[in-house]
Amino acid sequence: MEAGAAAGMEAAAAVAEAAAVSEALRLLRIEPSAAGDPSAGRASGAEGPCSRNALRKRRRWQRVLAARRGKRRQERQRRRARRAAADRDGPSPALGSGPAGPGPPAVRRGRVPAALATERLLQARAAGPRLCVDLGVGGGMTEKESGRLASQIRRLYGANRRAARPFWLCLTEFAAGTPIYEQCFRMNDGFAGYLMDTTPESYLDLFPLETIVYLTPDSENVLEDIDPDKVYVLGGLVDESIHKQLTLRRAREQCLQTARLPIREYMVRAPNPRNYHSETLAINQVFDILSTYYETRSWPAALRAGVSSGKGYVLPDTAEQVQTAQCATAAQENSLFCGEELHRQEAPA
Repeated sequence: MEAGAAAGMEAAAAVAEAAAVSEALRLLRIEPSAAGDPSAGRASGAEGPCSRNALRKRRRWQRVLAARRGKRRQERQRRRARRAAADRDGPSPALGSGPAGPGPPAVRRGRVPAALATERLLQARAAGPRLCVDLGVGGGMTEKESGRLASQIRRLYGANRRAARPFWLCLTEFAAGTPIYEQCFRMNDGFAGYLMDTTPESYLDLFPLETIVYLTPDSENVLEDIDPDKVYVLGGLVDESIHKQLTLRRAREQCLQTARLPIREYMVRAPNPRNYHSETLAINQVFDILSTYYETRSWPAALRAGVSSGKGYVLPDTAEQVQTAQCATAAQENSLFCGEELHRQEAPA
């Protein structure tokens, strides 16, 4: 009798546990759909149709995933294009030589021996173009923005040190006690040993006015070439906090020449979910463009190296691939929506 009672209790416990597991699985199948996960399917045809809110969430999540896939696809295409150019053109030319062959030389940015990097930087100080970062324009930046700018300065210096034809860098209005001064020494190991000029003075006190070109995305003049006898100035601002025409007004007040990168001339606007297109770049991205052009004399190659797909601009040869991918994504979303609507109409009241 006792054995039979124990067996009955075990059977009842097993049934209760199976019921709990079944209920948990049912809830798990329903929850992702309510949260808008497009990968979650329906458990069976007996479940009711999705609400309009659930459909809206599902379509929105589908668009987010499509945008992410498109961005990853663009990045892969850019990497393949750079590798193909490197394989086609061979090693980059020596310092002072121009492009060889029908296409621009490849830009290789691997590790450079310290002695060679130092030699190139000293040659740039003697006879190369100069690039100044105007730190006086960002006086109202927060501590967080100053930290981001210090990080961009570190990446800019690293890219210049690896370049075959480097610029000579100068940080102007770099005064002790300012937030950017403190952040540069706090965030960048070995900053005191960087091979570049740092001065609390303004570039107006260091160079003749006729040699200074202030680079700003708001200028009407297009930068066509890099002149080693010129001094190019970048506004020390982070691209996350966009200040409309701030650098242009500053250059006009100082009676300086201005120029912008030829983004509109060589690139096209790529459709994106946010309809976002910006020519405002971080200072290290602008330097990547200038440095690549100085080595290759090719604006398309330079813009490919510095303008990320998140800015909404792509080269014409990439635009067709992006548009094809987006059309395929739109067709997939439309198919999903039509299937959901058909299911709603066929579902019993």
